Amino acid sequence: MQEIVTQEYGEDTWDALLDETKLSGVYTSLGNYPDEELMRLVGAASAALKQPPEVIVRWFGVKALPMLAAKYPVFFAKHKSTRPFILTLNNIIHPEVRKLYPGAGTPEFDFDTSSPDLLVMIYRSQRKLCAFAEGLIEGAAGQFGETVTIRHPECMHRGDDHCRLELTFTKKEPAAA
Repeated sequence: MQEIVTQEYGEDTWDALLDETKLSGVYTSLGNYPDEELMRLVGAASAALKQPPEVIVRWFGVKALPMLAAKYPVFFAKHKSTRPFILTLNNIIHPEVRKLYPGAGTPEFDFDTSSPDLLVMIYRSQRKLCAFAEGLIEGAAGQFGETVTIRHPECMHRGDDHCRLELTFTKKEPAAA
C-alpha cells in the first residue's frame, strides 16, 4: 500500500496518512500485519479523498495487481486471458501466497463455470475484502488486455454469508491511430 500511495500521491501523502492513523509505517513486503492497521489507513485515505472506504480498497486492488504481476510473473505467464487466471486462485496462487506469507488470511472461492460467457465467483473471507477482490479482478483484466463487468448481487456487507461476483470479460478494442 505504501508503494502505491507514494507512486500515485507522493511521499507526503503517505506520511500524512501515517500521522492521521498514528501508525509507525514500518512495513516490509515480508511482513504480515493486522487488518485493523489496513482499515485505519483506508479510513484516513477515505476521509482525505472524500471517497467511501470500499472505493479506496477497490482502487488499491486495481493498483496492486500490476505490481504483483511484475513481482510474480510465473502466476500470469501460463494464461492468455483473465478467466483461466482467476480459476487458479484456490489451487495455485493462494497456496503459494501462504508459502511466502505464513499465516496469510487468503479467501476461499467457489466457481460456477457452466457458462462460457459468465464466470460466477463465490467469495468467502472473514476479512470481507470483497472490494479488494473486485479491484484485483479489474487489474487482472487490464493485465490481459480485457475489461471486466462485475455484478455483485450478494454481499457479506449487506448481510449475506458470502459474496457472489458475476464476471463478464471482453477484449479491449485496440486504440485508434
